[in-house]
Amino acid sequence: MTDYSQYTLSRTQRTGAIVVGCAFCYVAAWVMTREPVVSAVCAAAGLLYPRLYRNRLCARRRNKLRLAFKEMLQVLSSMLSAGRSVENAFLSLEHDLALVLADPRSDLLLELRVIANRLRNGEPLEKQLLNLADRSKLEEIRYFADAIAVCKRAGGDLVDIVRSTSQLLGEKLDVELELSVLMAQKRFESRIMMAMPFALIGMLGWMSPEYLAPLRQGVGWFVLAICMVFLGAVCWWMDRIMKVEV
Repeated sequence: MTDYSQYTLSRTQRTGAIVVGCAFCYVAAWVMTREPVVSAVCAAAGLLYPRLYRNRLCARRRNKLRLAFKEMLQVLSSMLSAGRSVENAFLSLEHDLALVLADPRSDLLLELRVIANRLRNGEPLEKQLLNLADRSKLEEIRYFADAIAVCKRAGGDLVDIVRSTSQLLGEKLDVELELSVLMAQKRFESRIMMAMPFALIGMLGWMSPEYLAPLRQGVGWFVLAICMVFLGAVCWWMDRIMKVEV
């Protein structure tokens, strides 16, 4: 089964990421220094981009799984309200969820298919949900699996507990979705601010190259290097503060 905390890039994806990363680093360094040799040396930093690209794709896949799980909770709550037991609901959950999700190749649909097959073979539901929580590293799935496991051990109204847990987790995911919408504009603004220094230096270098000439000789190289380090640190910090978790 898929480990959602890991993502393996294909050869095409890795090659494309290296090309894009090295090209971006070369252009950024050339705009600042206008030295091909220095730019070629800085382009080597683009070799780190495949790791960033892999983490981004992994986070995107986990986010899709989280959103699909939110839809699953709503469908499951409706099925439980109609009088079905938890196990019977999971046996037909894949079919009902496929009518809601726009992606027929969703990872969650595959997981539900596997859960249904194992339920027919007599395996306990809580064990399969805990396995999915371990592989996905998602808090929502972990809380849901723990609620079912505790209810199975301690007893109680399993249907009512699953329904209430589904409602609480669904509300939490709704808050996260609203927050991500609010943060989208700020994230776009932060990327513009990251690009502005390079655009300003590039414009000055094209319109008035003698204005930047002192930065490319003597002590100017040291000042330029310090500014590049601080600029990189600011970009990293802006990217960090844009990641808000609920």
